[in-house]
Amino acid sequence: MLSNEIQTSLKKLLSDHLKIPLPPIRFEGISGGSINQAFRMIAGQGRQYFLKLNSATDYPGLFVKEKNGLEFLDKPEASQGRTIIRVPAVIGCGVINTYQFLVLEWIERGTKTRKFWNEFGEQLAVLHKVSHHSFGFHEDNYMGALTQRNDLNPEWISFFIQNRLQPQVELANLKNRLEAKHITGFETIYARLPEIFNKEPSSLLHGDLWSGNFMCDESNRPVLIDPAVYFGHRSVDLGMSTLFGGFDNEFYEAYNYNYPFPTNYKEQWEVANLYPLLIHLNLFGKTYLPQIESIIKKYQ
Repeated sequence: MLSNEIQTSLKKLLSDHLKIPLPPIRFEGISGGSINQAFRMIAGQGRQYFLKLNSATDYPGLFVKEKNGLEFLDKPEASQGRTIIRVPAVIGCGVINTYQFLVLEWIERGTKTRKFWNEFGEQLAVLHKVSHHSFGFHEDNYMGALTQRNDLNPEWISFFIQNRLQPQVELANLKNRLEAKHITGFETIYARLPEIFNKEPSSLLHGDLWSGNFMCDESNRPVLIDPAVYFGHRSVDLGMSTLFGGFDNEFYEAYNYNYPFPTNYKEQWEVANLYPLLIHLNLFGKTYLPQIESIIKKYQ
């Protein structure tokens, strides 16, 4: 149950946002993922909002980073004055006592039709054509519950090693979840990366694109949620979309039509997936080690 202070503060936030007084707000608990509390806020007259809560100290700046990522994806200048893929509008973000909060517009779910998958593939391809002179981002953020380093680098290979794989390998080693043979295997992969990844401009990425981080709205349009935004190789988003399933073949066909895959795209996707697999290894344990080993062995 939310404290009276939190409820009062959030009611004021909404009243200031809407510029009208509001009746008492109802809070309904809903699923918030592995680390957040989440609620549907009902403010009368059909006004609904999505609320996320977390500790202000356990994951400092978590929701500020998420807010920044959503707003960056929503920037109209990313594509000649239009938003590429819908994201939830940010209503408010801040700290109340020991809690950080993020309030977003409420989006009703629709049905994933053939049109939805075609539109999703096309829009992601357009998003990936938004580029930057370097790989990385202007600030660090989070991938799940772990911090994600985004130091800008003009080269994808060195960025991928220094900002993605190496930090997670080092953490997994500290947690005794990797052995010496695994460390050696990663060193071998580092040396092979230039022949695996083609040179192409950086792409604006969602960064954590699995089936739980997109929605279909009431108008059957794709919506991106919970981003871990940065400029990277597009294989990161595409590879992760295959990691846990949930994406229709028409999504990939539409993407490929608008931004063709490289010849060895399956290899690129698999190697790119080492990063989220390491994240899961560090967060949830050795259940994910066999998948990592399977990829490493191909390069020994």
